[in-house]
Parts: sequence; structure tokens; C-alpha cells
Amino acid sequence: MARKKVTPTEIKDNFISEQSITETLELNYMPYAMSVIVSRAIPEIDGFKPSHRKLLYTMYSMGLLKGDRTKSSNVVGQTMKLNPHGDAAIYETLVRLTEGNGALLAPLVDSKGNFGKQYSRDMAYAAPRYTEVKLGSICTEIFSDIEKNTVEFIDNYDGSMQEPMLLPTTFPNILANPNLGIAVGMASSICSFNLSELCEATVQFIKNREVDLLEFMPAPDFSTGGALVYSRKDMEQIYQTGRGSFKVHAKYSYDKKNSCIEITEIPYTTNIESIIDKIFTLVKGGKLREITDVRDETDLKGLKIAIDVKRNTDVELLMHKLYRLTTLSDSFSCNFNVLIHGRPMTLGVRDILGHWVEFRVDSIRKQLAYDLQKKTEKYHLLEGLAQILADIDKAIAIIRHTEQESMVVPNLMAGFDIDEIQGEYIAEIKLRNINKEYIIRRIEELKTLADEMKELQSILDSNTKVRNIICKQLKAVQKKYGIARKTEIVQEEEVITISKEDLIDDYGLKLFLTKENYFKKIPLSSLRSAGEQKLKEEDVLAFEMEGTNRMDVIFFSNQYNVYKMKANDLPDTKASLLGEYLPNILGLDPDEKIVYMTATNDYSGNMVFFFANGKAGKVPLSAYATKANRKKLVNAYSARSPLVYLEHIQEDADFILLRNQDKATLVSTALIPLNASKSSGGVQVFTLKKNSSVTMVCKPEAFGVEDMDYYRTKKIPSTGHFLQDGKAEQLSLI
Repeated sequence: MARKKVTPTEIKDNFISEQSITETLELNYMPYAMSVIVSRAIPEIDGFKPSHRKLLYTMYSMGLLKGDRTKSSNVVGQTMKLNPHGDAAIYETLVRLTEGNGALLAPLVDSKGNFGKQYSRDMAYAAPRYTEVKLGSICTEIFSDIEKNTVEFIDNYDGSMQEPMLLPTTFPNILANPNLGIAVGMASSICSFNLSELCEATVQFIKNREVDLLEFMPAPDFSTGGALVYSRKDMEQIYQTGRGSFKVHAKYSYDKKNSCIEITEIPYTTNIESIIDKIFTLVKGGKLREITDVRDETDLKGLKIAIDVKRNTDVELLMHKLYRLTTLSDSFSCNFNVLIHGRPMTLGVRDILGHWVEFRVDSIRKQLAYDLQKKTEKYHLLEGLAQILADIDKAIAIIRHTEQESMVVPNLMAGFDIDEIQGEYIAEIKLRNINKEYIIRRIEELKTLADEMKELQSILDSNTKVRNIICKQLKAVQKKYGIARKTEIVQEEEVITISKEDLIDDYGLKLFLTKENYFKKIPLSSLRSAGEQKLKEEDVLAFEMEGTNRMDVIFFSNQYNVYKMKANDLPDTKASLLGEYLPNILGLDPDEKIVYMTATNDYSGNMVFFFANGKAGKVPLSAYATKANRKKLVNAYSARSPLVYLEHIQEDADFILLRNQDKATLVSTALIPLNASKSSGGVQVFTLKKNSSVTMVCKPEAFGVEDMDYYRTKKIPSTGHFLQDGKAEQLSLI
């Protein structure tokens, strides 16, 4: 029987169904996004992500809180019972928690072996079979009373065992250690605070919710040290909203004998390799001429970057250049995103402490309730034991004369009016302990237990007493584990700020521009020992001028545009080279050409323009200065008539204007009014007859005439004077 041929339409109808994009996202993407947010990237109020919590609890279950260290590979393998991810991911998590890595201000794992360093990108950690770990002593506070139902437990991923949802840490670990995470659509970036300051601030917060936290915990603290540039306004914003940023500078010392800067502390957010790479790039680019060498001298004693500098270098200015140009000064952006009851919230420091106190109050109440229940159960058993004190012989007789073992407890219950639990307890007492002395000694515990139960109940009934316990625990943590700040606080007003110009290496140079638009910037130190300028065949120098590396170089083109460049942005070259081809650097149009060049520090002086129609314009050079540092200005001068001549002058000067090689006039720029508009056509300075034009403009000394006053005009426009005998013939031969 022949098989029926199925058409594409039938295939589509049977196997493909249309679905809206929003429905697809809700059904497929949103569960993934929420899983990443809730179960992977964002920490909860105990300060841990699930990966951290599973790892630490595994180590706790392995007895590594008080026992000897074990191989890291053993810990990784055991953790996979709770964390179904690969061993590499688990080991990376372990590395970050260790004391050896130095990423945490309050390390949670005591380590032995090479775990790399937080401040190094290339210093790789050893394989887990070589390193050893155990829980740090501070984890006593992390797991405090966890066996007393202080936190809830849930099944692991396969239901084979249970794990805690949170860890009952006795201090706000969420703020004691840095925590960074990127989820889907949100991220978390929490800086660390000094543990001693944090505990004190939390105690004061519990006593008074409106306390000024900055008084007790002024700023974050990092394991890598550095100097934090302190702004109270910025800190208040972070403490209030959980968002904001602050800068941390590297710390250095200067060895004057060896002309060497030694950097020993860097910002938490950077590493030594990226710093050194950036410095090398700047040195090669001629941005940091003071530096002769950079070395990584980090060893077992700690971090050190050595920077050799030239003698007589202003070290303080150089370091501020490095702060500005490299990550020796870096910003930490705060985004205190925390999971509260499974919901992500961006909270300020005050709000985080508020939620932590609520969490801790709940944990302590559960612990107290657990203790009270255990004591109540013990009290109940001892009450039953007290019943047999009146007649021990009767109890022995009941047990001895009971024929069946299963009837011992029921007979004791009937004989002494006790319940089954009490009967079981009495029946289990060893024969040697069924004596008056033992029973009286045990019964004396009833009063102690009653007092303890009363005290526990009074604490449970009092919020103040519960909070006092939290404060007492915080004080104990502060005393036992508190250390001095590692990150120095530097007031913002004490930090020297430098301008962009200060970052530019200033030195004398000479600028050259050829007729074919080749440009050279040659340092004067190189020019002194240089030979002739190398030029392209048939090319000639059009302009040359001295200046400094901090000047702005301004180029005027024949298309009425101005191009501006910072001298330090243009590469240094040598006399033996052709130089840079300006159309490539400036991005000129195909028919565009640079016709004039000048340089300035302060945009002082004026530009004068002379046009073929006999008009002239005078525009202040400051008209070409722009706040936005634009590199191209259009309509830089008038396009109404061909440009004959332009020049940058600091003071008014005389110029000779020649009309068709028959008449000339000498005009002082003092007669030309200053134009506010760059593209203004100017004023008429030379009266022209029909079909005539200004054909040449030059300085008087270039005109070569002894009697200059013959051509001078005292007012404009001028009709000019006919050229003196011989001068017309001389010009006609040019």
C-alpha cells in the first residue's frame, strides 16, 4: 500500500503552533530569570549566595569547624551532594572564601596552600588536590546554635538530605564581606565594612533606630587597603539608598635614594597586571615621560609595584597623573541588592541592618523556644521521678513482679499516677541508680529547671531582652574578631585635584607645516641634534613656529573650516621623517587643503583675513575656543570672496595690499573693527575699480620699499597709490 504524501501545510498544522512572544517569555524565560535571581546571583540577609551557603554547611557537617584541615578536593566532592554544579565552580567559590586569597575582609575559610590573590589576575590558584582547608574560627558565629532550630531546613536537590535556607550568623555578615553578583536584569554590588565598626554601629542602631550610623561606621573597608576619598554627602546617599559610588586610591611610598615609587596597596576593584599594562601603554605613547621602568615585585610579604622614575621628578604630580590615567584610582559602584524573603530589594545600610535585626530576633526566639521545650521535657521527666521517691520499694516490686516486659510501663503508670513518657524514663533507669541518694539529687534539679524555664519565658515575652542578647553577641564578636581598618579614610577636600593640562607632559617643541600638508611636531631637544628637514620631492615648508606640548594647534582650510588638535594628541616625530599627512589625521574632504596653521595656549590675539574683493575682517581667536572641545568648526571665516591672506596677530600690525600689480595701500589692523561673527564678510579697506581685485597681501618688510608712508592710509576704505617706478616691473616678474 502506497504511503500518502504529506504536504508542508499539513506538517505545519500538525507539529507547529503559533505562540505570542510574551507568552513564550513568561513560560520559558521568566522561570530561568527568577531562578538566577533567587537561587544563584543575589545574596540573602545572612550575606550568602546559595553556593556559599551549601559549601560552608558541607564543611560544617564534615566537622571542619574544630577538626584538622582536609584536602580541598574532599570538600568539593562532598559539596556536590548539595550543589549539583561542576567541581570547578565549587572550587572557585571555595577559593574566594579563603584567607589565602584575600578577597574577604573577614575570611571564612582557614586555608593552606596557594589560593591565588584577589589583587592579581594572573596568579592562578593551585588544584584542589594540593590545597587544604577548614572553617575559620569566625564560622563559630556563622553556625551559632544552628542545631537548635534557629533557621529552617529544606530538602536538597534530590531529596536525599536537608540543608539550611539561611545561616544564623550572629553579626551582619551581609555587610562584613564584599559581595558581587550579576543576575538577569539586575545585579548586586555590596562593599565590605570593618567588622569592629559594623558591630558597634549595629549595637547603636538596635538601641536607637535614628542613630547617625556614619558616626560609628564612617565608610567601607576593604581587604586590599588603599585610601578611600571620603565625601559625607556621597556616603549618606549610599547609607540611605544603597546606591552611589566612591573612589579608592592606591597607597605608595617613595624611595628617594633609588628614585623608585613603591605601590603597596591598590583599590579592591583592580589588579596589578592591568595597572602595569596601562602604565606601559602610557609610557610608550609618550604620556608619562618621567617613568623609566615598571616592575611587579609582589612576593610572600605582599603586594608591591615598583615604578622607577627620572631624578628630580615631581612624584606627587606623577602619582596624581597615574590616579587620573590608570586604575591606581578606581571607583566602587554600590548597588545593595539583597533578597528579603525571596524578593530582591535595593536597600540602604540602615534598611539592611533593620532586616538583619528582624532575622536575628526570629533566630534567637526559635533558639529560646527550643531550649525552653527541652527544659520543659526534662522537667516533666523529673516530676515523674519525684513520684517514686515516696516509695522506691514499691517501684522495684512493680518491676520485679511484672511477668511481661511490655507491662512494666503500664504497671508503673498505674502504681504512681504518671504518664507513659515518665514511665518509660523510670523504667530505663539502671538498677544501680534506683536509690534514694540518686533520685533526690536528680529531683533537686527541678528548682533550677523551673527558674531557668521562667527566665527563658520572660526573655521570650520581652523584645528588649531579645535585643539585649543580640547586642551582647555583637560585642563579643567585636572583641574577639575585630581588627583595625585596612582602608585609610582621606577627606575629599584634602585630595589634590589636577586639571587635564597638568596631565600633559609639557616640553618645548617646534611645529612644521609643508605646502603639501605634511605636519611635523619635533621636540626642541631632538631638533638641536637634527639635520635638515626631510621633505617630499618638490614640497616646501609653508609654516613653522615654536610652542609647547600643552598648546592647541589650529588649522584653517580652504573650505572655510577650522580644525583643532591638542599638541599632545599629535605624535612626536623627527626631522629625518616626512611627518604626518594632515588630510588623514584631520579627515579632510578630497579637495580640502590646510592653508594656515597657528598655535595658542590661551586663545589670545586676533585673526585677520584679507579677501580679493578688498574687504578685511578681524576676529578674536577666542571665537574659535569651544567648551565642548570640538575638533571641527564650519563657517570659520567668510566665503563671500576668495581668501587672499590670513594671519594670527597678538597686536595690531601693518599689512600691504596690492591691487592687480598697479596700486598698493598700507593698512593698519587698528583701523579694522573687531567682528563678533567668524563668518562676517568684514569691512572694505581697499576701493577697487571694476574687474580689479586684491591679488597679494604681505608684511611691509616683505614688500621691500623704503618709503612706506607713501602707501599708508589713515582711514578706510583707501583708494591706494600707484606703485613707484621699478616696483611694478619687479612685481610683474614674480
